[in-house]
Amino acid sequence: MKPVGVFDILKIGVGPSSSHTLGPWQICRAFAQGLEDKGLLDNVHSVRVFLYGSLALTGQGHCTDIAIMMGLSGADPVTVPLEDVDNIPRLITSTGRLLLSAKRDVHFPPASAIVYHMSERLPMHANGMTLIAYDEQEQEVLRKTAYSIGGGAILWEEGEDVINEPSLGFPETGKDLLALCDHGGASVSISQAMLKLEEQLRPKAETKEGLLAIWRVMESAVFRGCHTIGVLPGGLEVGRRAAQLATKLMPNSYELDETAWFEAIGSCHKDFSHTLKWVGCFALAVNEENAALGRIVTSPTNGSAGVIPAVMMYYLYFTDQKVTQDDLIHFLLVAGAIGSIFKSGATISAAMGGCQAEIGVSSAMAAAALTEGLGGSPAQALMAAEIAMEHHLGMTCDPVGGLVQIPCIERNSMGAIKAITAAHIALNTEAANAKVSLDDVVRTMWQTAQDMNSRYKETSQGGLAVNISVRLPEC
Repeated sequence: MKPVGVFDILKIGVGPSSSHTLGPWQICRAFAQGLEDKGLLDNVHSVRVFLYGSLALTGQGHCTDIAIMMGLSGADPVTVPLEDVDNIPRLITSTGRLLLSAKRDVHFPPASAIVYHMSERLPMHANGMTLIAYDEQEQEVLRKTAYSIGGGAILWEEGEDVINEPSLGFPETGKDLLALCDHGGASVSISQAMLKLEEQLRPKAETKEGLLAIWRVMESAVFRGCHTIGVLPGGLEVGRRAAQLATKLMPNSYELDETAWFEAIGSCHKDFSHTLKWVGCFALAVNEENAALGRIVTSPTNGSAGVIPAVMMYYLYFTDQKVTQDDLIHFLLVAGAIGSIFKSGATISAAMGGCQAEIGVSSAMAAAALTEGLGGSPAQALMAAEIAMEHHLGMTCDPVGGLVQIPCIERNSMGAIKAITAAHIALNTEAANAKVSLDDVVRTMWQTAQDMNSRYKETSQGGLAVNISVRLPEC
């Protein structure tokens, strides 16, 4: 299997869901590119997409239909203008035509071209989909089956373009990670160990610039979310709250540009009450942007995208540390390392493990990264990750109306606060005395995920999703 590095855990993309939006988008984009690469594009008259399991059950609430249209159109979620995410699907819906890979005009009326098999599930994962391109005689030109396995990662059905690569020594367990940090008795930090591993994939300067680009997207999402009012799309009529809270916390700052606004945060009150409110505000801001199909960083998923930016803002503006760009890079390297351990040993897909796999993992990632940033040892960082996840075990994924809004947005604020708390507990504890290891909690999380009823795994068939009365959502 491909090694799990930092850019497999942290990805720039478009909301609202990594597994239901970003993953299907990438699958459809690869399918369209495959048609072009095989010289089949000119033979295609129409395309149909069949969704199964969780993708079908919450696909419309998670804007999977929009992702399908964008992906088949060849748009890159990293760079596509956000207005196109609205304009392109609207044009396709009104005309029933789609420009496949931005080159071939094909028949694609979304109402019939996207088929939701809500009572069926493909064997490999809850998020399965099959794509079929047809010629003018309705004969198949190309058929592919793929899975969106969490965090925007995709997997083609066995026998279809599966790539096996060496692990390159990337850690799969907490024990592996500690061994990397103590290789040959020369103790290094988690971030130093991970940066060295990433050099096997690309030059160090490229890794650093890529991580700074990720931070800039996170930072911009915080700013936009704290400066945008209104109601989120989808039919729940959920009002944005981050901008109102930010204005209350820092009056007369709304007209400041992005640079000046962040500078003003650095000089605002840092008492416990204000700090708590700001951290919650930052997390709300990012996930309101995510819910509105804004550009965010999957970390490790879109539904949990607000936790790490909120904790990084706390680290940058509400601690006594003089945080540099290298410190921010190191923070993301540590977060990526912890995310990769959960991905290797359990799951980061709510469709497989419930919300513990999203908010729980993101909180663990942030807790470990903050611990190192505040001077903690590798063992203390892993302890912080364990503490954060331990107190998310069993958390269900029950999105109301199939949207990443209730309870998802508020859960990011809670996950951020738990991460900060876990870090401070670990920093004031001798890690050698810990009774529970990170590997223990990863194993427990996976066992819990397997025991969890499917109603609580992003199907909107249990929990709040069936107890809160809403009208049918539409993106």
